[in-house]
Amino acid sequence: MAMSEQKIRIGVVAPASRIAPRLAEDVTALAASLYPGRAEIVFHPQCFLSAGHFAGGDAARAGAFLDIANDPGFDALWVARGGYGSNRILPQVTAGLSQAAKTKTYMGYSDAGFLLAALYKAGCRVAHGPIPADLARDGGDAAVARGLRYLVERAADTLEPGLSGRSVAFNLTILSHLIGTPYLPDLTGHTLLIEDVAEHSYRTDRALFHVTSVPELRKLAGLRLGRFSAVPPNDPEFGQDEEAIARHWCAVSGIPFLGHADIGHDADNKVVPFG
Repeated sequence: MAMSEQKIRIGVVAPASRIAPRLAEDVTALAASLYPGRAEIVFHPQCFLSAGHFAGGDAARAGAFLDIANDPGFDALWVARGGYGSNRILPQVTAGLSQAAKTKTYMGYSDAGFLLAALYKAGCRVAHGPIPADLARDGGDAAVARGLRYLVERAADTLEPGLSGRSVAFNLTILSHLIGTPYLPDLTGHTLLIEDVAEHSYRTDRALFHVTSVPELRKLAGLRLGRFSAVPPNDPEFGQDEEAIARHWCAVSGIPFLGHADIGHDADNKVVPFG
């Protein structure tokens, strides 16, 4: 049976910040309209918990993640939204994965990059791509529909159009914080796609210095630059945009600069399967 003909069950968890029940209702309705009888979206109750900044405490978030990841009845785990907090549950999640966890697809971006990295290192199928919370963006219906079309039928037009060979995609700030931890996978021979949001240009410069200085990451096949949006003004003016910064550190490190990528914190964010 073709992938597009199978009934797909997608579990949604919130490893960082919470979502509102109304968002879950709207995403469920969108999925039903696109794939009547073929796609079931299950929002774990943990998505609606609140513990300060987080969607429940660390134990609750890790437990919900493992509930879906280890359940063979789900085909995919979809990260509800970003924010901050996925890194706090990495030890519990990586220690608790069962064999069933490696049979499904995981998708998210931004803060979820912590989990994508660890899951990819563990041999799971992961993708950087749209999330349910994108529904709140301008044009968010198209973003969430793109995510669903990838998870349900692997639609080719959902993919970042310049993918070639092995690729990975990360929020630059998240990737920088993964360096030196046991959760960063071996990216030798991969093309790295990066994006970020609301970071000063000097922070982008500092993070790319860090990433491109790591000997293991100098074995990348190349670097592609996604969108860096909502960049705050700097005083004094930094004088270089993200492309100039990326080209500088690629030249210093010897990592080939391979141009731009259609990813970012926006409704046009395309899907990048890892590997």
